[in-house]
Amino acid sequence: MNLKKDERTCLFIDGSSLYSTSRSLGFDVDYKKLLDFFASKTHVIRAYYYAAILDTEDYSPLKPLTDWLSYNGYFLVTKPAREFTDSTGKRRVKGNMEIEIAVDMMEMAPHIDHAILFTGDSDFRRVVEAVQRQGTRVSVVSSMRSNPPLIGDDLRRQADNFMELAVVGANFTRRQAETPARPRSVPGPVRHPADQMSEPEDDDPLS
Repeated sequence: MNLKKDERTCLFIDGSSLYSTSRSLGFDVDYKKLLDFFASKTHVIRAYYYAAILDTEDYSPLKPLTDWLSYNGYFLVTKPAREFTDSTGKRRVKGNMEIEIAVDMMEMAPHIDHAILFTGDSDFRRVVEAVQRQGTRVSVVSSMRSNPPLIGDDLRRQADNFMELAVVGANFTRRQAETPARPRSVPGPVRHPADQMSEPEDDDPLS
């Protein structure tokens, strides 16, 4: 994984991309374990988590999750998601966080040694290159083992290091088939907001 204890490291987690990739591999992500794992391997100075959230008029059902992230070591960046109906009549939720991630990466680059980006979207290749020119090493976390692969070739080649989620995820994920039944009162792993929405299904994680 090429993680160094003395490096000032920042995590940039595209929540939708990580959720979709882990789901395609049959995993549930435990975000507490994720942060603990990277903090044990390198000097994590900040962990950004990006999510476009669909709010209801009265109350967002995702507030407990976003509160948990905010109070447990994550710097939460959100914006309203857009709900629409596609040509087949299926409900879809769309929210792109690319600009927010790119701006934060550029702002943090002078202050860190290593940026770890959780996404497979090749649109990030240009900002990865710009961050590298400032002397910051960039690793990308996604998967070549999913079907189809969810890491763009351009992004994988540009990154200094590629972390295969199917491998590194063993430290902070649980296979869905192995998740034991629990009483309703016992909380399970903390998951991406999309996991707690009534829909959508099979939305494009790279859109």
